[in-house]
Amino acid sequence: MSETAIALPGSVSPWAAPRLTAFPAMATRCLRLSSRSIDAMITALMLPIMLMLLFVYVFGGAMSARGLGSGGYVSYLVPGVLLLCAGFGAASTAVSVSQDMTGGIIDRFRSLNVSGRAVLAGHVTASVVRNTASTALVLGIAFAIGFRPHASAAGWLGAAGILLAFVLAISWLAAAAGVLARSAEAASGFTFLVMFLPYPSSTFVPIATMPGWLQGFARNQPVTPVVEAMRALLLGTPAGAAPWRALAWCGGILIVAAIASGAMFKLRTR
Repeated sequence: MSETAIALPGSVSPWAAPRLTAFPAMATRCLRLSSRSIDAMITALMLPIMLMLLFVYVFGGAMSARGLGSGGYVSYLVPGVLLLCAGFGAASTAVSVSQDMTGGIIDRFRSLNVSGRAVLAGHVTASVVRNTASTALVLGIAFAIGFRPHASAAGWLGAAGILLAFVLAISWLAAAAGVLARSAEAASGFTFLVMFLPYPSSTFVPIATMPGWLQGFARNQPVTPVVEAMRALLLGTPAGAAPWRALAWCGGILIVAAIASGAMFKLRTR
């Protein structure tokens, strides 16, 4: 794949320069590269929708009979499917970063006024844009098949804020995985992690229905409080401490992943 040409003004400066002056150009480049990977975009958009339709129409009858959610199983399911979208988008970020690290483009950036943080932030920005598009598409399909939230404007804003925090956190984690991976194939293994976590959580079924040995993990992993917080904000279920736990998980992952990705980037580009 040919790289997008980028014009960066200014003279050559040290690669470790902390400035993010090249960030707009890096973000534009990553968005253009994403638009050229039509197959990856279709996969990232369609898989969450297919999973949602599968669970709603194959398992929805049995789940609705258990009284899940005030709007049926589809309403119970949708907040978790939005997190699945974030996971698919983050996996694409890991692969894109790995391709940059192994494809020679980084050597070109080192001769320009581009900091490593700008490169990674560009990939994260593209991930946020992709996830925004996939979220809008999933919500549109969800409304068509019966999703009926009754959230206020404040509830929608709160749910959007928590989802954005999760997307940022998981995207920076994916960037760190892409820097660490030695090949795009290895980076794609990140998909397994982000796809696995929603299953042992309250995304598809209540935690109380799980075996006792699994419930502890399901309650104390990052996806569960994020799903519960979004479900509470959109559907009016009891929130408890879920929003604060969700923000704490997202903030912790974001800080650790951003610092780790920057440090590993410097080590690999010495």
